[in-house]
Amino acid sequence: MDTSLMLSVVIAVVAVIAVVAGLLIWRSRRRRNDAIATKSAVTRQDGGAVGGTGSQDGRSTATAAAASQAEQAEQAERAGSAPQSTGVQQSAPSADLSSGPAGTVQKATEATQPTGPSTEQPESSDSRLVRLKARLSQSSNAFGRALFSILAKDHLSESDWEDVEDTLLLADVGAQASEELVDELRNDARITGTADPAQVKEALRAKLLALVGTGADVDRRLNADKPYAHKPGVIIMVGVNGTGKTTTAGKLARLFVAEGKSVMMGAADTFRAAAADQLETWGAKVAVPVVRSDKDGADPASVAFEAAQRSKDEHADVLIIDTAGRLQNKANLMDELGKIRRVTEKVLPVDEVLLVLDAMTGQNGMAQAKVFAEAIGLTGVVLSKLDGSAKGGIVISVQKELGVPVKLVGLGEGPDDLAPFDAAGFIDGILA
Repeated sequence: MDTSLMLSVVIAVVAVIAVVAGLLIWRSRRRRNDAIATKSAVTRQDGGAVGGTGSQDGRSTATAAAASQAEQAEQAERAGSAPQSTGVQQSAPSADLSSGPAGTVQKATEATQPTGPSTEQPESSDSRLVRLKARLSQSSNAFGRALFSILAKDHLSESDWEDVEDTLLLADVGAQASEELVDELRNDARITGTADPAQVKEALRAKLLALVGTGADVDRRLNADKPYAHKPGVIIMVGVNGTGKTTTAGKLARLFVAEGKSVMMGAADTFRAAAADQLETWGAKVAVPVVRSDKDGADPASVAFEAAQRSKDEHADVLIIDTAGRLQNKANLMDELGKIRRVTEKVLPVDEVLLVLDAMTGQNGMAQAKVFAEAIGLTGVVLSKLDGSAKGGIVISVQKELGVPVKLVGLGEGPDDLAPFDAAGFIDGILA
């Protein structure tokens, strides 16, 4: 055979073999790619069923269930009859929607259990009271010292008495209370007589204590701390956004934990995006679970209802419900807070409604305080930010205006800077 012909045949055979090999490799790669694509599609479909549509459907169902329970309770209350159910055992079914353990639907309103290697140990009440007196005595705004410096003069002129009244007004004591105190001081022989500094201080202390109210006259205990208190004891926190309401709710939980009580919190402020997250952060530090909605703008009453039911089922000592502080209009606020209270009371009696008031706003916050008092009814006041920059007279005026005692005071930004209000310690602090 011709050499050139043989070479052509060999080349042709090699070319055919190369083409066949290429086809086989292409088919193999195509099958592998098809298999990978199919597996990926299945995975996405399964994941979407659990984390997407299934989750959303479950949460929508859960939200609707909780809201429906709240509405049933509200409608039953309006109709004068008891609701068919006093609470929700489960806000959504916990059905497994996938073959894996992660397929369980998360509930729309859930008691999130704090996680972490360890929890903090809050400071005791006694230790907090010691710090309360120390901070008040170091305050640069202690109006008691200013009063004493005037009243300790040997002979008080009319101008001096005007200075006394001005000092009281600047300290946010209030016009009526200031006038009453000045009249009483004018008629006290210990002040208008010998002007002995010890006697003047004793007289001033007695008058201020009478205005603030002592333990014998005013019961400042939280209702949850009283003998024969309901369990769980329900506390609703109210106040304008910006006064430290949610922070105070978290600090109050720490105070109860320090006393050995089991606590649960309800995040019924569903209109402020970070409110529930903020409450969860506080709860996680002291192992306090938080019942919350999974979306902003949910019905606050349904969250409060679910929180009440769960705290009852889990035998908590105290339930703290945080609420929205919007003041869009008075009617809106009254309707919303009133509904939260009524729906909660279908499960548990509400023992306490605490108004959180920024002590630094002074008299400017009194109008807002009165709106909350009318909307839901108050049992006590928490004065936040009652530190060296605040005007201590607000303690007197807020009690006189609202007719309820100051029960707790906040003295700083620390997690344990919330203490029971002690009238004698407060007066001694501002006179020190």
